[in-house]
Amino acid sequence: MTLSSISTPHTTEWKFSQVFGEPAPGEDVQQTDIISAIEFEKGGDYVAIGDHGGRVVIFEKRTPKDDSLEYITRNELEQNDFMIRHPPNYQYKTEFQSHEPEFDYLKSLEIEEKIKKVRWCMSPNGSLFILSTNDRTVKLWKVKESKVKKVKEMDLDPFVASENSLLAEKSFSSIPETTPLSNGVEWADKTFNGAYSSVSHTKVPKFEDSPPARCRKAYAHAHDFNINSISNNSDGETFLSADDFRVNLWNLEISDQCFNIIDMKPPNMEDLTEVITSAEFHPFHCNLLAYSSSRGYIRLVDMRKSAICDQSSRILHDGASNGSKSFFTEIVASISDLKFASNGRHILSRDYMSLKLWDIHMENSPVATYKIHEHLRPKLSDLYNNDAIFDKFACCLRGDGLQFATGSYSNQVHIFSHGGGVEDITFEASKNPNRKPLMHANTRARRRSLSNLTRAFSRHGQENLNSENNEYYCNLNAKLLHLAWHPNKDLIACAAGSSLFMHYLW
Repeated sequence: MTLSSISTPHTTEWKFSQVFGEPAPGEDVQQTDIISAIEFEKGGDYVAIGDHGGRVVIFEKRTPKDDSLEYITRNELEQNDFMIRHPPNYQYKTEFQSHEPEFDYLKSLEIEEKIKKVRWCMSPNGSLFILSTNDRTVKLWKVKESKVKKVKEMDLDPFVASENSLLAEKSFSSIPETTPLSNGVEWADKTFNGAYSSVSHTKVPKFEDSPPARCRKAYAHAHDFNINSISNNSDGETFLSADDFRVNLWNLEISDQCFNIIDMKPPNMEDLTEVITSAEFHPFHCNLLAYSSSRGYIRLVDMRKSAICDQSSRILHDGASNGSKSFFTEIVASISDLKFASNGRHILSRDYMSLKLWDIHMENSPVATYKIHEHLRPKLSDLYNNDAIFDKFACCLRGDGLQFATGSYSNQVHIFSHGGGVEDITFEASKNPNRKPLMHANTRARRRSLSNLTRAFSRHGQENLNSENNEYYCNLNAKLLHLAWHPNKDLIACAAGSSLFMHYLW
């Protein structure tokens, strides 16, 4: 996608557009309703989310007759007469139960129904296909365009089995011989009332709604460890699924066999040094893929070199991070998500502390590093004790690849740009995104000099992480782990608990 296909933003203000699934005031959010995956369809006409309850919900872009005037007031039109900018408006389309809780009796292990990833498939004929996965099984679903009703029950009266039998019924076509004809009215009552009585016993067919989606394939029994990634190939025929140790290659039409292309499991688990954390295909080279590890490595693989891709074509690693090491160094270096840019040359990765942009031709250092949780570095011990340090934040890119977004605590969205343009932006995923947060730690930390930042950490190092008096306060319970950028609009979908917030750059 070229830069001309997406207009350059003329402001830096992100406004609230829509929200789905927002709980009522005082309503408790159920664990099963928390969103665990988001994905826009390639054209942006649909957005799918998965939740902890194993459900997949799909929203469809509204296309009113005059979409350009549907959501803009007259005053806004007068102020922006040089450029009509309005957010895409989505509405609920359908939902279906993708996965159910299972139990592995051989390993005595419960497999939860939580949706780990959703990915839209290529649909040349206009059909909607989507891949979804939990910890063990990937499923291919075909989403139906409209609700089709099917016959649920059709019990016919024994005396009226068909149109022919109805016409041939004596009580309908002839006068019973045993019935005296006292008058025409009595005959008509007995004859036609009898016929109507027979017809009244005929049960009207009962219809039920056909399922909104049908499972076309289930790709199971190929992973012994939890799946963390699925990715469609640009060839439209294959996809990959990755767990902690293996990456498998599947054909969409074959569900009973796959090909293991990467296996990092050591013969002795005591020799384990790293695990796979994420994997993704190249956007247009079907032979290339990249996968990340818990040690902060990104490995590029060319499937043309060998059947088992145990030798990487390139290894991207931040050599500057090998300076001072501590107990938490490898934990925070673990890459939780990676995305290819649309140009295929750059990769965006997210670890716990930062967001990094890589050029696949530069192996020793990233092109740019954007600090996200640097203000939490003095509190890594506390974050480790409450397991917050293991939170896995996702990342996404604008369609032209010049801006990037990721989430943080307190439901904060961080947007960065590369190569000039819009400065770094932070807003909250809420109906009032631009309200001032309780503390402006992230913004101030980025603008301070290194010496001032060090003094600030020293001054606040002993304070409680969740204390409102702390300059670096953040709500660890409100974490924005999942978000997605519209493929050709300045629209970001953010998952804040059970709510899906959409924000648009106006």
